[in-house]
Amino acid sequence: MVKIADRIIVDPEICFGKPIIEGTRVPVHMVLELLGEGLPPQEIIKKCYSHLTEEDILACIRYANSLVKNEEIYVT
Repeated sequence: MVKIADRIIVDPEICFGKPIIEGTRVPVHMVLELLGEGLPPQEIIKKCYSHLTEEDILACIRYANSLVKNEEIYVT
């Protein structure tokens, strides 16, 4: 298990090594997908992942932001 961001870990034994929320088996991409579909954090917690906190969801957003912010794009 490797901690790659606040509340975000990678464990090769869980979800094929995709980033997950620490202490869960919830992949970051699932939370981001729900946010992208327009669900607010409170609805994600209420309807999908009752064991998550709003801080867990915000950690997913911060992690995604860090990836985009540090991404290098090469146009050919």
